[in-house]
Amino acid sequence: MSKAVRAVDVALAVLGTVLTWLPIAATLGLSAIGTIADRTLRFDVLMPAELFPVYLSGAVLLAIAAVRTRRWRRWLLVTPLVAIAALAGTQGLAILTGLADGSHPPSGWRLVLVLSLLALYVVALIVNGIVGWRLARALRRDAA
Repeated sequence: MSKAVRAVDVALAVLGTVLTWLPIAATLGLSAIGTIADRTLRFDVLMPAELFPVYLSGAVLLAIAAVRTRRWRRWLLVTPLVAIAALAGTQGLAILTGLADGSHPPSGWRLVLVLSLLALYVVALIVNGIVGWRLARALRRDAA
């Protein structure tokens, strides 16, 4: 395998990892800034879902790198599918339970159910980011 091909694989893995982690990092960073500025806890639990297009871009790059290098393929192909299913389930349940249109207050079992799927989505993002980081690290080590 040529150095140029290896460099492309490393670039795909590194950029994909950065984009995959961006929704989590932005949520934590902006929450910290808002908390310090307002002197009260500010945390937008929906921000990772709002930044889904950024995550999806990174997940696609990681999947391409995984398929090209034949490393971590299962993890990097399945975790985005879990994330997509969890996010779609979150939105679907919010509509079905009446939380999306405000016909029911955001409390009780409805909120727990919707937030559980949102938590699964966030866990899938984190797992995808960790595996992407491991792939990028392994490819960089091999390229050196």
